[in-house]
Order: sequence, then structure tokens, then C-alpha cells
Amino acid sequence: MPSPFAPTALIGESFVGEGANAAHTNVVIGRKGGPVETAWATALATPSAGHVPFLTIVRPSVPVKPLTLFVTKAAADGELHQRATWGSAQAGLAQGVTDAVRDGLLPAEEADDLLIIAAIWVNPAVDDLDVSFRNQRSAAYGAVRAAVNATPTVADVLAIAEEGPANPFYAPTSEALAR
Repeated sequence: MPSPFAPTALIGESFVGEGANAAHTNVVIGRKGGPVETAWATALATPSAGHVPFLTIVRPSVPVKPLTLFVTKAAADGELHQRATWGSAQAGLAQGVTDAVRDGLLPAEEADDLLIIAAIWVNPAVDDLDVSFRNQRSAAYGAVRAAVNATPTVADVLAIAEEGPANPFYAPTSEALAR
């Protein structure tokens, strides 16, 4: 009998887009009955002010499979940011996970035995729900792909680190990088 998919936690990350409509997604994928289920249930049962984890749905009363917990990285602030968080970003996450199942990254036959925790960044300055959806869909898929394929590798990280760290919020100068 082949080993089950994701016998332990798989972790992935993806950043897609630019500016206020960019999506940054971190995922943890694991099996029911393991540590990911404990973390999943604990997160769902212990919300904090402004950070209320919720079950990701494809449509009302139709949760995505594998069951996916949406954990906000930014408290929803203002009507458009709320619509993006609970609307376009949630829909993008649901579609990205569904795409991963449809494409075979996540085995459909084991979807009921798996759980996903997704930590999602939606910028409070978001200004386009359709771009937010597209970016989140791509980021969700990319994070699942990274988790399943265990990428980037350590060699990839070391090679990229030669140029120095950088992210959309900061890139050190060559003077700051000097040791």
C-alpha cells in the first residue's frame, strides 16, 4: 500500500502581484489526526480581535476540499478591505485550492483526509477586487505547489541569498549587507 499523501506537515509560501492588490499566502497542509488538525482546530476555536479564522468556501454551505482555514494577517478595516478579505481573497483561496486538486497537486481521493491552514495577507489599501481575486488564486496555488514540491530547496535559498534579501517593503543597500 502506498504511503498517504502528506503524512506530516507540508509548508509553502507564495507572493503574487504588486502594490495594494498583491497577495501573500502561507499554507500548512497536513492530515486529520495529526498536528495540523490540532493547530487547525485551535486556531478556529481561539479567534482574537480582528483576526477571526474562518472556513474557506466555494459558495455558501460548500466548503472547499481539503477543508481550508483562512487566517487573516491584517484585521479587516473598512468596507472595501472587508469585501476583499471575506470576498475576493477568500474566493481566490478557494479557487486556488480547487485548482490544485483539479491539477493533481493535492490528491482528490485524499481531500477529505487533509486540512489546510492558510495565512492570508490582504493589504488594507486594496482597491480592485478582481485583481485581488486573481492574485490570491495564483498565490494560493503557488503556495500549495511549493508545499507539495518542497520548494525552494536549501540550495535555491542560498543561491538567491547571495544577492541579499528583499521584499516589497524593504531591500537593504549594499552598505547594509556588508559584513
